[in-house]
Amino acid sequence: LVRMMRMYATGKYTSRGPALIPRMKTKHRIYYITLFSVVLLGLIATGMFQFWPHSIESTADWTIEKRSVHDAPLIHLPVSSPIPERGDLSCRMHTCFDVYRCGYNPKNRIKVYIYPLQKFVDELGVPISSTGLSREYNDLLSAISDSDFYTDDVTRACLFIPSIDVLNQNSLRIRETAQAFAMLPRWDKGMNHLLFNMLPGGPPDYNTALDVPRDRALLAGGGFSTWTYRQGYDVSIPVYSPLSADVELPERQPGPRRYFILSSQTAIHREYRGELERLKEENGEALLLLDKCTNLSQGAASARKRCYKGQVYDYPQILQESSFCVVLRGARLGQAALSDVLQAGCVPIILADSYILPFSEVLDWKRASVVIPEEKLSEMYSILKSIPHRQVEEMQRQARWFWEAYFSSMKAIGLTTLQIINDRIYPYAARTYEQWNNPPVVKWASVNSPLFLPLIPPRAPGFTAVVLTYDRVESLFRVITEISKVPSLAKLLVVWNNQNKSPPEESLWPKVGVPLKVVRTKENKLSNRFFPYDEIETEAVLAIDDDIIMLTSDELQFGYEVWREFPDRLVGYPGRLHLWDHEMGKWKYESEWTNEVSMVLTGAAFYHKYFNYLYTYKMPGDIKNWVDAHMNCEDIAMNFLVANITGKAPIKVTPRKKFKCPECTAIDGLSLDQTHMVERSECINKFASVFGTMPLKVVEHRADPVLYKDDFPEKLKSFPNIGSL
Repeated sequence: LVRMMRMYATGKYTSRGPALIPRMKTKHRIYYITLFSVVLLGLIATGMFQFWPHSIESTADWTIEKRSVHDAPLIHLPVSSPIPERGDLSCRMHTCFDVYRCGYNPKNRIKVYIYPLQKFVDELGVPISSTGLSREYNDLLSAISDSDFYTDDVTRACLFIPSIDVLNQNSLRIRETAQAFAMLPRWDKGMNHLLFNMLPGGPPDYNTALDVPRDRALLAGGGFSTWTYRQGYDVSIPVYSPLSADVELPERQPGPRRYFILSSQTAIHREYRGELERLKEENGEALLLLDKCTNLSQGAASARKRCYKGQVYDYPQILQESSFCVVLRGARLGQAALSDVLQAGCVPIILADSYILPFSEVLDWKRASVVIPEEKLSEMYSILKSIPHRQVEEMQRQARWFWEAYFSSMKAIGLTTLQIINDRIYPYAARTYEQWNNPPVVKWASVNSPLFLPLIPPRAPGFTAVVLTYDRVESLFRVITEISKVPSLAKLLVVWNNQNKSPPEESLWPKVGVPLKVVRTKENKLSNRFFPYDEIETEAVLAIDDDIIMLTSDELQFGYEVWREFPDRLVGYPGRLHLWDHEMGKWKYESEWTNEVSMVLTGAAFYHKYFNYLYTYKMPGDIKNWVDAHMNCEDIAMNFLVANITGKAPIKVTPRKKFKCPECTAIDGLSLDQTHMVERSECINKFASVFGTMPLKVVEHRADPVLYKDDFPEKLKSFPNIGSL
């Protein structure tokens, strides 16, 4: 035992004892240090790799400096360079496009990479293009590089766009351009590559697609026919008109024009021109047939002139003087004249058999044009005469909007093309037919339709009171004072409709506890009360006249609460009725007290601000102009609109029926005019004719507070001061 104790004390006890541990640490210390160092270096290298550029290509951002042809590196093309295949007509998105490159991303947006600008020349130093980079193609690439589609990281790209300009085939050397495509580092037989071309083919046959061999590349082409267009793969684009950038045509209101049909193209085949001349002889001044001016010197100025029998017309301004404009095929199917015609708001008559109209994959051309077979050119006048005037006006409006949205610039053309391809790759997030074809309105996307609101709107935001006034300042101030007492009032908006008189000074206005904004209008129009002003931030709007001073705060608050339950209805106080007059055979406006209601007047009514947008931008026919011209019936028009959209009747609230201002005289009050009732009846008949139906619905009920008639203490009622008749 003593010996063992000595061994412990001297540290010589080695059999599974403590003396073994320090020797093991010493023996393997270098091994542990080396292993730790390797792991640490590995982690550092991995981190650096994550942040290091993955490719030299990714540093070649499409910047301003890269767009100069003079600074672009020179690339020589050996004669033996490979040439891509001509193009596979059987290509579709599922066979020639690798959608897995695009992957999933939260924004459902493809990423587009633009190759750095390079100058390709053959072995003799001759460029592949006689023009280099055109202004139009530079604008196109710049727009894409500034868009949300663009990426400078080639490894993230789903779509590749060469910086080789092939917009105009006439400027290209076909073989050498194809060789340049094949030399692109990511070409891979054209997979996921997009080419833009507007002027395909060349003499004598003028092919309808780019003649440059391009393997499997997608083609955004400006002159496709049904024979060369690969449906669902290629994209048919417009031929850009340089006049779009040089000439500004102000938008013109739809309606009849000086000429019924106008032809302004200069390079028309003699057979077609002969047929147009025969139509001119038959229909006289209704058809204007213009041609190139032979008595003017050649140049940019003469390109903007057209002539008829020595009379000179400015082009494209003259296009705005016609309801319909002829767009005939030339040597190529796609014509820049189509863009000029749309810009003028003239309905294009397209005579180009087998032509694939621009962006026809998403645009409904029946709404903006008339397509007539070439063989029926002689019947053109009678075909167009059969189109109703109202439909022509809608087509004029749609034509102008198509140009603004999709034709007006190279940016519009390029981004529309990318959006179409994007919709194919992410179909669940694709734009709808309405989004492609319905003109948007101011902040339309931020306004929810009341037809699809979840449950009921929250009480917290309250409502915006819109008061239409002219010069009844004293009455206006009383209305503002009364409305300001309503608990749910969020904002007061005064629409000052008097252009000859300024609103009162700020110090004279009533002091209220909510924001008060005065909007001065440019014209004295009743429709101004329904304009979607930016100041209206709440969903609920109270439209009220400047002489409605008799409504109590309880009545107004109760009306708002009812609207919250029925946000798709007009909820108001003055009720009116339409009746059918059997003797006269037409509709009649009735304001006497009856058991039925089909309208509530917007002199005091709640509604959803969505209907402001519909009234301003979607009101059928000429109803808005009628209202403004007659200074009457804007309230009836709103009732028609809401009833037609919802298929529901309005809701009258509270029993009050008298709304006349005690102090107002016949001179002040519009509704006191003797002809008022007759004109209101005329409005109903006019609107029913425009709508093509009678949308107003008749009901026999109104909404009152639950305890309104109950013999109950007033203090316990939510709305004690409802008022009398």
